[in-house]
Amino acid sequence: MTATKKAPSRVLSLPAKIYLIFYNATQFLGWSFVLYKMVDFVINQHLEEKSLWEHVKIPLLIFQSGAILEVVHCACGITPSNTIITFAQVYSRVFLIWPILYKVPDSRDQIGFSLLLLAWTVTEVLRYLYYVLNIISFVPGFLLWCRYTLFIILYPAGITGELLCCYRALPHYSKTQEFSTLLPNAWNFTFNFYYYTILVMLAYIPVFPQLYTHMFVQRKKILGNKKHD
Repeated sequence: MTATKKAPSRVLSLPAKIYLIFYNATQFLGWSFVLYKMVDFVINQHLEEKSLWEHVKIPLLIFQSGAILEVVHCACGITPSNTIITFAQVYSRVFLIWPILYKVPDSRDQIGFSLLLLAWTVTEVLRYLYYVLNIISFVPGFLLWCRYTLFIILYPAGITGELLCCYRALPHYSKTQEFSTLLPNAWNFTFNFYYYTILVMLAYIPVFPQLYTHMFVQRKKILGNKKHD
């Protein structure tokens, strides 16, 4: 296995570097555990009384919620990503795991959750391992290839799973009006979570093609440069 040494594009202080290594390593181990739990469920599902959700929910909720810190990292300037874009990406995941998957059993008892979980776990294991090794400027070539190639399958699978989970949650929020604010009320304000969820789903239409295209551009830029090294 070859490794690519990269000159860091920005200088991190030693405390910031240590913290980011710790954070990304913790997330890598956490998502690896989620992946292990998922594989264990698939292998031993004939022995399991629990659903896939029940099998993975605690580490999934913990480590996906832990991604909220990435918004803080951007805002504090210790990572170079755009704060608004990072917030939008993290928010979409948090939206999926709490008001959709955690609150609505029907959203997770179907193939959409399996697709979502597979895409998320593989993507995050690769991403956080890449971040750890990139901080020390030593990224294995195979890891680099996986990070910028497997998304071709994982992104569409993940998006499909996310939309299916949201769709299965719609009847619940239409019936219960949970998280909604209805008129009349003291603030003279109305908010309908059912329609908000539909708006979130519709937002995938313009956003996904842009993100998917951006990843292909990044793939050509990074893997293309590697071929010329």
